[in-house]
Amino acid sequence: MGEGRAARPGRARAERRLTRRRGARRPWPACRRPTPDRAPVRLHAPARRPARPETGDRPLASIDVADLARSFPTATGTPLVALDGVAFRVPERQVVAIVGPNGCGKSTLLRLVGGLLPVDRGTVSLDGTPVVGPDPRVGFVFQESRLMPWRDAAANVAFPLELAGRSASERLARARELLALVGLAEFAGARPHQLSGGMRQRVAIARALALEPSVLLLDEPFSALDALTRERFGVELLRIWQETATTILIVTHSVSEAIFLADRVLVLSPRPGQVVADIPVNLPRPRRLSMLDTAVVSVTAAAIRANLAGAADEPAPEEAWGLQPALAASRGRDPLEGVGVPAWFDPFGREGGA
Repeated sequence: MGEGRAARPGRARAERRLTRRRGARRPWPACRRPTPDRAPVRLHAPARRPARPETGDRPLASIDVADLARSFPTATGTPLVALDGVAFRVPERQVVAIVGPNGCGKSTLLRLVGGLLPVDRGTVSLDGTPVVGPDPRVGFVFQESRLMPWRDAAANVAFPLELAGRSASERLARARELLALVGLAEFAGARPHQLSGGMRQRVAIARALALEPSVLLLDEPFSALDALTRERFGVELLRIWQETATTILIVTHSVSEAIFLADRVLVLSPRPGQVVADIPVNLPRPRRLSMLDTAVVSVTAAAIRANLAGAADEPAPEEAWGLQPALAASRGRDPLEGVGVPAWFDPFGREGGA
């Protein structure tokens, strides 16, 4: 029975065709699975990315914003102008903080830099390349952690790598590396509801670093934390910045936090937002929390608050002192002038006896 099957002409022809095919060593088609001893033939070489300046093995990026404007439609038909004529530059690997009154367009500015919103006018460039949409060189950390509740910490961190088509082993290794970087190595299997608010935000930072971005944008990442935790997370963020060599643009409402983290502080005006001051921070690095008690910090904070004076949520000095509106026009006068003459306090009744 077996010999009869071996002698069939159909099987003999198939063996001859297979022998000729192996002898000719023709490449395997892309749709067929190669044998273990033969590598697949790559029909098209992958496109090579343009070279960028690097420090060590990490690419760097600068941010250039020129004449930026953005408005939003309203129910009345009159557009709401959020930003108008914003211009600044962030050199590579510098940390720049943005402060300003509520509603001046700080978060909108970050979304324009990250390519999440289109611009009405002006340009945003990374290393001279215009930003026209979401860019893998940019990592974004929002005010909320925005973690997927059905995934554990490692799976949340690995999600950008999954979208990029990386292998499961590469995703797991990178997620573990980043969780160790933010101090959560032992919480890789924890779900978001099992983590504190600060821990969830650290997972969000690790996720933003998954694709090794050159630029990190942070929109008030510590706003939900108490004051002591915010200070500790500021130290952690600077440590991560030292190890990742990223360019950071951070929005914050805390003047002391901006001074502690940044090399420069940009102050935005009330809406429509414009850069009204670019204040350098003359603190050496590495930074320590004890530096917040130095005279340099006090002088820098006074300069920032002076440019914030008169904003929607920052009263002018005259209003803070409760002076009459007529006195607000003369800012060079003594702020106590015009308050009134205090009554004489004479506990022994000497004035009445006279």
